[in-house]
Amino acid sequence: MRHVHVSEEKGVRYLHLGSPWVQGAMRIARPWSLELEYTRDMMVPLLMRSHGSWPARVLCIGLGSGSLPKFLHRHRARTVITAVEISEEVVAVARQYFRLPDDDRMRVVLGDAGQYVAKSNELFELVLVDGFDGRGRAGALDAREFHGHCRRLLAPGGLVAVNLLTRQRGNSASIARIAEAYDGQLAVMSPSGDGNVIALAGAEPLDLDEGELRERARELKAASGLDLAPSIARLVHARTRGN
Repeated sequence: MRHVHVSEEKGVRYLHLGSPWVQGAMRIARPWSLELEYTRDMMVPLLMRSHGSWPARVLCIGLGSGSLPKFLHRHRARTVITAVEISEEVVAVARQYFRLPDDDRMRVVLGDAGQYVAKSNELFELVLVDGFDGRGRAGALDAREFHGHCRRLLAPGGLVAVNLLTRQRGNSASIARIAEAYDGQLAVMSPSGDGNVIALAGAEPLDLDEGELRERARELKAASGLDLAPSIARLVHARTRGN
């Protein structure tokens, strides 16, 4: 079991998993907002689908402080969320210190995410992959087989967002495995200020029209307060550079 530590500074509560690295954060005055920049980047799929009720079902691989499921639970009133987390301690801390919802729309599965996706037959419109150990290693969650199973669980029109920590050797091997699983239907964003790179993928061509993305971003900001304009800029910058 990982040692879980919670710290607070200037109104923000942080989650640490056995190291000083921040692996989750919540602004205490705004517990449903997305404090870390990379978590906002992982919400770009909301701009790639035009209907505001999307997604109906979400799978979160890795719970952490629960930022992503909390935001969706708050701003997608009909969305049912399943989060898979291997550490019972992380689940307990998310509920006690980070206000993780506990109702019929927020289901937490305690177990190994690799085994879960291999055995599950449930379909999801959105899969969010953000699972690391205390040293920032994804392990089996960065394997070709894992990404293949995630694609199998995508409902028609479904999308996946994968958090890739910046590493000294780069993310090219991880990106190649994701691209292989999704037949090249992949977009990789420029690094956020957190040092994270987000890969977006789907079984079908991605809707990346900049004008439409910006219009939907304005609508999402008005409805939720979430500003994804910087995320769109990182996506466009990466595409311009040919990443």
